[in-house]
Amino acid sequence: METSTENAHHGVALELTDGSLLTTQGTEEGRNTVQVLERESGKVLAETTDCPGVHGETVAADEAVVLGCENGPVVYRDGAFHKVPVETEYQRSGNLAGTKASSIVLGDHKVDADAEQERPTEIALIDSVQDTLTTVDLGSSYWFRSLARGPEGESLVLTYDGELNILDESGKILHEVKAIEPWEEKAEWQQPGPILKSADGLAYITDAEQQKLVVVDIAQGTVERTLDLPVAPVEMVVVTGHAESTPNAEGAAKDSGQKAGHDDGHTSHADEQGSSGESGTEPADHSDHEGHEGHEGHEGHEDEGHEGHDH
Repeated sequence: METSTENAHHGVALELTDGSLLTTQGTEEGRNTVQVLERESGKVLAETTDCPGVHGETVAADEAVVLGCENGPVVYRDGAFHKVPVETEYQRSGNLAGTKASSIVLGDHKVDADAEQERPTEIALIDSVQDTLTTVDLGSSYWFRSLARGPEGESLVLTYDGELNILDESGKILHEVKAIEPWEEKAEWQQPGPILKSADGLAYITDAEQQKLVVVDIAQGTVERTLDLPVAPVEMVVVTGHAESTPNAEGAAKDSGQKAGHDDGHTSHADEQGSSGESGTEPADHSDHEGHEGHEGHEGHEDEGHEGHDH
């Protein structure tokens, strides 16, 4: 499938399992439109223009796609867009982490439109079925590489105090694991900082300052291993060895009588858990450093990045 947007912009495109294409429209100056296009004709099947500053996307259970906006998230589900109401005029969740195991999407929660570098302590839990957003205050801030998901839909957040916070779908904190030394996001986000990824029931956390890799058992909330690293890592990818395939590849496998690998159903979101993704655990690094576009790829698209990340 080959397509193009009306103008070059900082956006996203992902193929859905029915072959349709979800994509943004915008310009270098701004973007507020998300469309779903028919595969062959390019006909607009669904559209919303109520997503100013659209940034960050991930896929939840039943292929619900959640996107971050500057006035509250928007959800594409069952062929239509649904706006998630928020209590403040400005609400941005530019880093999102979803998983096929849950209808709840984890996101950052920013409410200060004028902040040069907002450091929130609250996270957002977005219900992709009920179109609601609830917040949980963790008492310590985090950054765009701090979000991941567990195998049972747990939300994982690494905070400045060095703790890995493990929450259930309701927002209840199950475990607070002392994982690394206290830290803080640097003024230049490209400099080494902690990274959180997850796969197969384990959370992998880097401590850039101490050059350590910490492995946490998500279900038990315990540190399993701590390894020394020869360098201060700036990126990390976790692989599981599980086969992956796109919708087209799966169809080709069926035609040839072969069994396709496990498939998330998204050309760019092939990971089991979505990122902005990485085992689909991050915010797509798509992540959101809006002031530094052009950063990374994605976490499921990875849910961690294509754009950069979001200060």
